[in-house]
Amino acid sequence: MTDPFALSGRVALVVGAAAGGLGERAAIALADRGATVAIADLESRGEDLARTATACAETVSSHFVDVTDDASIERLFGELIAEHGRVDVAVNAAGVMLRKPYDETSVDEFERVVRVNLTGTWLLGRAAGSRMAARGSGKIVNLTTVYAERVGPVPESAYYASKAGVANVTRALAAELGPSGVTVNCLAPGVFYPTQMTAPLADDPDRLAWFANRTMLGRLGAPERDLDGPLLLLASTASDYMTGQVVYVDGGWSAW
Repeated sequence: MTDPFALSGRVALVVGAAAGGLGERAAIALADRGATVAIADLESRGEDLARTATACAETVSSHFVDVTDDASIERLFGELIAEHGRVDVAVNAAGVMLRKPYDETSVDEFERVVRVNLTGTWLLGRAAGSRMAARGSGKIVNLTTVYAERVGPVPESAYYASKAGVANVTRALAAELGPSGVTVNCLAPGVFYPTQMTAPLADDPDRLAWFANRTMLGRLGAPERDLDGPLLLLASTASDYMTGQVVYVDGGWSAW
């Protein structure tokens, strides 16, 4: 039988792929399933991006991009089309977090988080979607968070707002791109540890334990094993009849 999760012959882009985050894990998982993977991140994270490239199969290419800059995204896709001819899968794992009380957060800080997390998702989805629609197929996978429809115990109003927007812009793009054969879905991870974003929790073991106990499974997400399956589902033909969905990968957190 044909493996619906196989990605051989597919070209997959992972943005926000520098080592230390879930984007790195996404790139490795896609490469392991046979995809030709293009990884991209900020030029300032070049060394970390190189670490991801080393961890992937030999069919990886590295690129620099700023998801807040439309021209930068267009340059990225120009490079990808020139090098690979097409993009079959686009995974957007780029994101920033701001842990600050609302009354200590400046307008500029709030708008930067929204610009990276939400506007960046829309810009990348627009660029990928238009090219995929022209070919009549494609998979776009965005990353939001378990806090897409709720808030957590840490003061992060800008982050919560932006990630809720990611979930709904995913649905909006799915509605527009569906007739062209393009699916757009969203992964909503719970607390995965350790990653670059969650590493500071090492200094607060009580909070780390609280997060683990808050899940139905009584543990935190492990980047090296708990993300691959849901990601490969949404990136492969196994999810051809799924679009506009937010898939929670949170150990049951959102079901309480």
